[in-house]
Formats: sequence, C-alpha cells, structure tokens
Amino acid sequence: MSNPTPSAPASAGTTGSREVLLTGVTGFLGQAVLQSLLEYTDDVRVTALVRPKGTLTGRKRLEGLLRKPVFSSWADRVGKDTVRAAFDERVDVLEGDLTAMPELDKTYATVIHSASSVSFDPPIDEAFRTNVGGARNLYQALLDSGQDPHVIHVSTAYVGGISKGLRREGRLEHSVDWQAEFEASQSARTRVEAESRRPENLRTHMRVARLRDGRMGPKAVAAAAEEARKAWVDERLVDFGRTRAQSVGWTDIYTFTKAMAERVAESMWADAGHRVSFVRPSIIESALQRPFPGWIDGYKVADPLIMAFGRGLLPEFPGLADSILDIIPVDFVVNVIVALATQDVARRGDDAYFQVASGGSNPLPFHEMVDAVRGYFIEHPLQDDDGNDITVPDWTFPSVELVEQRFRMKELATKVGQTVVSRLPATRRTREWTSTLHRNESGLSTLRKYIELYRQYTKTEMVFDDANTRALREELPESFLATHDFDITALDWKDYFRNLHLPAVTELTKAYSRGRAAVRARQSRPAAPMKEATDAVAVFDLDGTVVGANIIQQYLSVVRATRPASAWPGEIGSLLRSVPSYLRAEKRDRSELIRLVNRRYKGYRREELVRLLSGSLGRSIRSSIRPEALELIEQHRRAGHRTVLVTGALDVLVEPLSDLFDDIVATRMDVSSDGRMSGYLATPPVVDEARANWLRKYADEHGADLAKSYGYGDSLADASWLELVGTPSAVSPDLGLYSVAKKKRWSILEW
Repeated sequence: MSNPTPSAPASAGTTGSREVLLTGVTGFLGQAVLQSLLEYTDDVRVTALVRPKGTLTGRKRLEGLLRKPVFSSWADRVGKDTVRAAFDERVDVLEGDLTAMPELDKTYATVIHSASSVSFDPPIDEAFRTNVGGARNLYQALLDSGQDPHVIHVSTAYVGGISKGLRREGRLEHSVDWQAEFEASQSARTRVEAESRRPENLRTHMRVARLRDGRMGPKAVAAAAEEARKAWVDERLVDFGRTRAQSVGWTDIYTFTKAMAERVAESMWADAGHRVSFVRPSIIESALQRPFPGWIDGYKVADPLIMAFGRGLLPEFPGLADSILDIIPVDFVVNVIVALATQDVARRGDDAYFQVASGGSNPLPFHEMVDAVRGYFIEHPLQDDDGNDITVPDWTFPSVELVEQRFRMKELATKVGQTVVSRLPATRRTREWTSTLHRNESGLSTLRKYIELYRQYTKTEMVFDDANTRALREELPESFLATHDFDITALDWKDYFRNLHLPAVTELTKAYSRGRAAVRARQSRPAAPMKEATDAVAVFDLDGTVVGANIIQQYLSVVRATRPASAWPGEIGSLLRSVPSYLRAEKRDRSELIRLVNRRYKGYRREELVRLLSGSLGRSIRSSIRPEALELIEQHRRAGHRTVLVTGALDVLVEPLSDLFDDIVATRMDVSSDGRMSGYLATPPVVDEARANWLRKYADEHGADLAKSYGYGDSLADASWLELVGTPSAVSPDLGLYSVAKKKRWSILEW
C-alpha cells in the first residue's frame, strides 16, 4: 500500500473539528494512535491526559514523543517542521492522572481510553487502583461534566479468563462485583502490612539481615530487615492478586482487572444509555506497516520469551505445540480504534465489542512460531559476551511437571554452590565463582517467572472470534482502508516474523547489549587522571587494603619482636585455639573481633611498642604496604586531596605510616597507672557504621565534599561508609563487599 501525503492540519480554532480525549498516550498503543490521528486526519484535535513526572510537565513529556521513532517515518516524508506544526496546532495536554482525575474543561466527541497497567503480576492494590480505579475516575469525570462522548474502551482479548474453545465477542457473563473487589483490593495492603509486622515475621527478617549484613552495622541490619519486610508485603500482594484472579476464573490479575474495568464502563456508562465501543486486542506486537514496518517501543508480551530462546536460556518450555498463539500487529489495533473514532459506524450492545485478534481468521500454532523463531536465530545467531554465536535449542514441548523437576534440580545445585563458595576465602577465583552463581540464580529466577507468566498463553485452547471486527471492516470505505486496513487474513506469519518482528526485537536486544558493554568498558578502562580539588578526601582502610596483613598477623609480628623464641609456640597455640571464636565474632560484628584481639596487648608497655616501632618492627610494617596503595596515595596527594587512614588497629601500630596521611584515625587503648596497657579500648573502634558517622563529621569539619571524595576498603563492613563517597572502590574485596560492589557498579581493584 502506498502512503499518501497527509492532509494539512486544521488550525486550533477550525469550525467542526472533532475533539478527542486520549489516555495512555505515552504507552506503546497510545503513541501510535496519536501519530495516526495527526498524520491521517485534518479535523481531529487531541487532548492527551498526561501525568507530570519529576520536574517534567505533562506537556514536556508529550513533546518528548516527537523525538521517538513513532514519529520519525512521518517526519522523514514531510519534514520535522510540518510534524511539529501539526502537533502544536492540534494537540493539547490535560495535566493529571487517572488515579486523581482532573476536571474536564472541554466537551469531547470521542474519548479513547487506552491507559492501563500491562504488568501481569503487580500487587493487587496497584493493579486495581490503576486499571479499575482509573476507569471509574474517567467515567465519573465524564458524568460530572454532563457530556455524552463516544468512548472507545481498550481492553484485552484475554478478558474472558480461563476457558476453552471459541471466545465470542460481546458482554462478559460473570457475577463478580467490581466494586466489592476494588474495595477488597485497596484494603488488602493494610491487612498485609499488619501481618508483616507480626513479631515472628520481623524476627525472621532480622535474623536473615544479621547473617548477611551484620558486619555493616546495626543500622544496616535494620535497613535490610525493613527492605525485606517491604518486599515480603509486595510479594504477598502479588500472590493475593494472582490467587484471587484464578479463584474466580481469570489467568492473572491483569486480565481480571481488565474484566472489572469493562464492567465499570458497562455499569457507569453503557447501561446509562451512553455509547461505548470495546476494543479487545490479543498480544500486541510490532507494526506491519504503520508508522513503519517493524516499529516497536520496547519489549512487549511475547518478546522476553523470544529473546530468552534466542540467547539459549530456554532449553525447554511447557507449552502446547498445537495451541494458538494469538498475536496482532500494533497498527491493526490502531486502525480499528481510528475507524471507530473517525468513521460513521454506530454499534451498541454485543455488537460494540471488537476482538482484534488473529486466532479465529489466521491462526498461528505455537510450534510454527517456534520454528520461525528458531530458523531466524539459526541464520542470524545472537552472540554471547565473548563474541561467540549462541546455539538455540530444539524444543520438544515437555510436560509442566518435567520442566518443573529440571528447574528444581538446577535451583538446588545453584543454592548448594552458593553456600559452599560463601564459606571459602575471598580470592579472585572465588569472586568469579560468586558472580557466575549469582548470574545462574538470576537467570533461573527469570526463567521461572517466564514459565509462570507465559504458560497460560502458550497452552491456551481458546480461539477468539473476530466476527464484529470483520463486519466493521466491511462497512468502511476503500479510501479509509487504503491507509488503515486490518485484514488479518492477508498476513503471512513466517514473513512477518523473519523480516519484521524478529529483526526489530533483536535490534532492541543488541542496543541493550551495547549499553551494557559500554558500562563494562567504562569500568575496566584505566582510571582517568584525578581532578585537582582541595575539598576532596581520600579515605583508606588499613587491613586488607593499604596492607595485606590483618590485626591477628599484626599481633604475631609484635609477639615475635617482643617475646623470646621459646614463648612463640605457646602464644601461637593460644591464638590458633581462639581462631574459631574470632571468625564467629568477625561474622557478627567487626568491633567484637577488634576488641577480642586487642585484649592480647594487656600488659604491654606503650613506650616499649613505640621504641620497637621506631626500629625494625616499624620498617617491617612500612614494607608491608602494597605498592598499588602507595602509588594511589601519592596520586591523591598530588591532586591536592586530603588523605586519611581509618583503622581499627591500635594507634601505636600505625605510627610508622603517619607521613603518608594527613590524618590517621586509629583505636586507642587505656593505660593503667603503672604504664601498662589494660587490654580495654579507650573508645569504640571506628568501623562499619561508626566510620560512616565519623566521616560525615570529618567532612563537615574540614569543608570536604563527599561527592568529590574517594574511598578504599576490602570488607563488607566497609560498605556502609564507602557508599558515602562519590568514588568508592573495593580493594581485593571479601565476597560480601564484592557482591555489593558488583550490584552498585563500584570499581573493583585487584591488588
């Protein structure tokens, strides 16, 4: 079909212009509806309901669509200025949101309601508030304004719920009370929040948080426990939604709330004598022709499944090979909506329900789609991170039980591997194992989610009748169909997938991969020269960072320097017997470990240690400094940064390093009246959260800008203060800090 030059846009005050209110304009379908109305009509003015976001007004958000691909093909043909002129003259913005609907200040001939949450598994209260509450608020606003527009209510073909056989168009037959369900959904969060605060639940979250984050300090434990509680609430509400939907015959909360939204439209608008047309698309995917072939805006329903297959991540899938996968190109749905909005067709009752689907007139068996996808990826394989072609699997469509069994075995193996590795010392190899196991766990979680979400759509035995949609097409003039046809029988599925849809979603995946590669490149490239700044601080941890030794090794160095060789075996034996208790203390709280080890200095004279450290012992400590640390300290000093060493070691033991740092913060020990160390600390160790609190005060006192500052640590206990600085680095980190650094994309330095 040719693409005719669009008519000149009508001016804002053109007599006889048709006023249209459009919701969901920033979504996939809404963008295409707006573009089509602007390009192919000259008597339609659109008011888009757009919610401000952050500092962006609704108008600015809407204007941002002009820079998106949906308008690019039209702009290429007629020029950006022409497109912008049409937009400026014929598009208004109603600032607001369906959950807090603003007052309508215009009279509309048509309302196109395409806004909704398209997630399959949101918490029940969020799904109802958006899909059902939003529809209720829209229809109430129309009633309050006293006007009588034709409403085009966009729903979904799957709105009928779980069933088999032919799904006819028309009003749904069920007795579920949408108002009761809405009220129950909104009170669900209050009930679940109360349940989450039960002591037994809180104790569970706190126990897990202590095991994982205890070394970061009590505040970190409390924050992690609270985050876990909130996640539990959301997971519980997701389960509420899924289970409630299935208990009354729907596959998921999305289709359930869309059904309730239809009932809102019927009870509040259609039953009161107003006109409503219901458009029920199946799975909407990339465009066949308009705005250009293959246009898509992000992954849609089937695309994550397709790309997981292309990346070799789905060795099997529990679908029915001969079930019908009902897919519809987005421009077919747009064309039906535009026909209802602009053409003289008036239908009411069951004749006003239009299923825009392919299964009834041009069915696509699931195995044929899989064959088309597999053939494409054999010819055009994706590549892994190392640049190697990925081999796609050959599905045999096993039973759900068999796939579940295989997944459980893989999940068990991953959990066992994580448990074993977590007990190993932190080395380059164990950190690599940790990353691999984390990726495996994440991948398995994603695949399980795919199976839960998609198996209802890939094993369905429903076929959607599209008799009303076909009858609508027969009533439309050829001049309209020349640019807005939606004859699904003419679509060649193999050609559509191979030449349009799969190249489009593959390019999305490649763009995403290029973005990830750019991030990895930035992380791995040599550090840029440090910027000179007098208000920047470089904070270094000691043990495992500036020096490779820990406080136990430091104590042994003191023993060798102060005790006769005959006393060494006994001291070393005593130390070895204490190691298990030291390890337990380290896992619980680093402050506890520091106190236990420093008890061993009881009876030492401070003057004696000072004398030793000015000689061979001091030279030994100085020589243990890592060369990378020395170079980095010098770089910071040359850049004018204030260098600070913060450690839990005794202050006397770090005296040999004093010339390297502007300030040293170390642990002090009480000295008894006879000049001997008591074994008890004078002040709490400056570690984990205590170090974070100290750093905030230090920055205030010295006029330092933490956003410009640097931090270097090796332990999970350091995470609580490293996150305060603009440039944190994990130095040969333990597995806990390694995981945090990977998640937060901090630099990881191997010294």
